[in-house]
Amino acid sequence: MSSLSRARIIIDRDFTIGAVPRRIFGSFVEHMGRCVYTGIYEPGHAEADENGFRQDVMKLVKELGVTVVRYPGGNFVSGYNWEDGVGPVGSRPRRLDGAWHTLETNAFGLHEFVDWSRQSGVEIMEAINLGTRGVDAARELVEYANHPGGTFLSDLRKKNGHADPFNIKLWCLGNELDGPWQIGHKTADEYGRLAQEAAKAMRLVDPDLELVACGSSGSSMPTFGAWEQTVLAHAYDEVDYVSLHAYYQEDDGDAASFLASAVDMDYFIDSVVATADAVRAKGKHKKHINLSFDEWNVWYQRRLDSEDQPHQVSKAGWREHPRVIEDAYNVTDAVVVGTLLNSLLRHGDRVKIANQAQLVNVIAPIMSEEDGPAWRQTIFYPFTRMAELANGQILHTKVDSDRYENARFGDTDLVDVSSTWDEENGKIAFFLANRGLEEAANVEVLLRGFDNARLTRAEVLQIPQGHDRLTTNNLQIGEHVGLTTLKDVKAAGHELTFTMPALSWAVVEIEAAKS
Repeated sequence: MSSLSRARIIIDRDFTIGAVPRRIFGSFVEHMGRCVYTGIYEPGHAEADENGFRQDVMKLVKELGVTVVRYPGGNFVSGYNWEDGVGPVGSRPRRLDGAWHTLETNAFGLHEFVDWSRQSGVEIMEAINLGTRGVDAARELVEYANHPGGTFLSDLRKKNGHADPFNIKLWCLGNELDGPWQIGHKTADEYGRLAQEAAKAMRLVDPDLELVACGSSGSSMPTFGAWEQTVLAHAYDEVDYVSLHAYYQEDDGDAASFLASAVDMDYFIDSVVATADAVRAKGKHKKHINLSFDEWNVWYQRRLDSEDQPHQVSKAGWREHPRVIEDAYNVTDAVVVGTLLNSLLRHGDRVKIANQAQLVNVIAPIMSEEDGPAWRQTIFYPFTRMAELANGQILHTKVDSDRYENARFGDTDLVDVSSTWDEENGKIAFFLANRGLEEAANVEVLLRGFDNARLTRAEVLQIPQGHDRLTTNNLQIGEHVGLTTLKDVKAAGHELTFTMPALSWAVVEIEAAKS
């Protein structure tokens, strides 16, 4: 029998972090692998509509609860001409995509993505090419997308089938341009000036845009910190957000460190906030720059022998939508994703946008097969419940948990938690992860400023009976991993108690009155 750890959690109605930023439940669609082609778009599939949009996939997208989708990249955008993806499909050029060494047909482009987004009910986060292109292409794309009419580009949009403007308000100024792998890689000064001028030109066309400047590509980059400082020194007044990207994986069976990945995400966010605020103080700026964590997930980048790794894909020659980084996620991965979502939510006062990369097939919560079915990966479940239930105010959550040692992050809480209070419906939601590989966790919650607690929902994702922590959902065995009822949750007065199984993620929702 496994041992028991303990965690004591305290929330107070009067101690909040801020409103839940609904855009943190975002995703990412890149022209990479099978995310677009045979993912969201597959003409001829039995589930495809007249536009070629797979309705089985769209149903899962809606269930997932995605609020905003970043498009069309990613590394892809740094070599992409937006004009290739508009106009009659039969006249669009086929191109070599150097980012992922694939043949791009351009059968799916801006118009198709706008139509897909409207059907899916998601906001568009459009990325522009600041790798091989620049100010002119940026302002022209905004004019094509957002101007009502009466100009060459806005009338061209009408001619191409959309009389009304797309009204895209959220834009990324390029992608990962500090990375030597990026087409059009730049120094911080080069990118900072380009982003500043592109932003100015775009806002001259549409003054109501929200703009995201590229941060460094990860906290381990040698450019990290100095890049953000230099870029914002140039573009602070012209942009609204700076981006962060982070991916995590289990290295050499070190599950204990992997389960503590959110410690790194917390540090990353805090560091970028500090850098942005230092630029604000030095420049005597009035506004705050917020954060857009527009790429994050678990990604097993070191599986070098896998055929779907980018370097292996390139060896096979130029192909249309080959399989690229189609990781199969297990129970451990799902628990880690739950903790990463907790980190984002806990920092919701400054992290206003976040995009899990990617939406379908490519390191994704949703998988699909060409001419076949679609299904939910294990990481689908923490995302969908948090997107559904995290509403209202983010509560400042005090946690006193037993701790464990791990090689990478040292002394770490066994129980990780975030919580929200939705005053409109009187509900408090707790999102919890038990990082203990062997220990179940007894959890006690004290509700200050609340009373008459009544349980409305309690679900847990855990290792299925007869399986292990590496169990996945797949086409062959089906969806073995999912949410089941968390039993024996006791809610009364201003207290809540329950036990979380070892290596599990749980959501507990209660109804409570203000006391």
